[in-house]
Amino acid sequence: MKSLHFKDFFWNSDLTCTGGYDAIIQYLNDGKRTCKEVEDFMKARASIEEKYAKELLGLSKKVCGHNEMNTLKRSLDVFKLQTEHVSLSHLQLAQSMREEAKKLEEFREKQKEARKKIEQQMDALHKQRSSQFKKTMDSKKTYDQKCRDKEEADQNVNRNTNTNNTKHMEKLYTKAQQAKHNAEEADRLYHQNVTTLGKVRDEWLKEHVKACEMFEKQSMERINFLRNTVWTHLNQLSQQCVNNDELYEEVRKSLEQCDVQEDIEHFINLRRSGDKPPAPVLYENFYSGQKSPTGPPPSQLPPPIIRRGPLPDPTQNDDTVYSTVQDAGYSVIHY
Repeated sequence: MKSLHFKDFFWNSDLTCTGGYDAIIQYLNDGKRTCKEVEDFMKARASIEEKYAKELLGLSKKVCGHNEMNTLKRSLDVFKLQTEHVSLSHLQLAQSMREEAKKLEEFREKQKEARKKIEQQMDALHKQRSSQFKKTMDSKKTYDQKCRDKEEADQNVNRNTNTNNTKHMEKLYTKAQQAKHNAEEADRLYHQNVTTLGKVRDEWLKEHVKACEMFEKQSMERINFLRNTVWTHLNQLSQQCVNNDELYEEVRKSLEQCDVQEDIEHFINLRRSGDKPPAPVLYENFYSGQKSPTGPPPSQLPPPIIRRGPLPDPTQNDDTVYSTVQDAGYSVIHY
């Protein structure tokens, strides 16, 4: 299938019309606007990545498992470290995005400057073409009018050929000669303007084709550059996901080395306080001074109440000797 090109499909039947050229310029302006929008998009995405990276870096500095120990502590330390690495990786991603946006900006400005020269040249040609076309059309009107004046003067001479008024005839003849001269001069000027317009048209046609080819080349470069820029942007995001997963894999490897039983035993060996429980609290009888034999701990029931027997009668004669105080005024307290 034959390829279509700008130079073949943006002409106008009216010599002074710029509709086709204006359509190309509008297309180029829209393309330039698209470049700016993609550039702004990538800068905004870079700012988001940078903000996320800074917040993630701050998060990695927070306390996490400070009081933990052994294998789990090592895993948590790796977790924090890799989180910091992820944040730094996102900072690098943000910088890469800004670099790509900068390249796009430079490309856009480069195309803008190249277009500017061509557009200025084409605008000058359009003005020259329009001015020469108007000049040519004005000279054509003058030429047509002078031709009509010549024909009218000739007709006046012919109509008065048989008149006897010599002076009148000479006047008509002189007028006819002047009209002829004016018509010839108008014809010369009109022909000169048509020739000049032809040269202007040929130059404009040649430059229009060059401009169309240049604008088409720019459009192709712009489309290709934008496509590659977005492709690179997506590759950066995909690579970031791969980098993140590689960093997270280090955490997973560390978690695989986390041994639950080992951490439990580590804590026991580090903080053990003894391997024997305290002995049971035994019941001691206040009066008997005897301790209950070693055995199971006493029940939670209160001890039984042991009632005392009657006091002994000191008047009775037995082996026990009791002291008595006969004096009723006796007291152990002396004043």
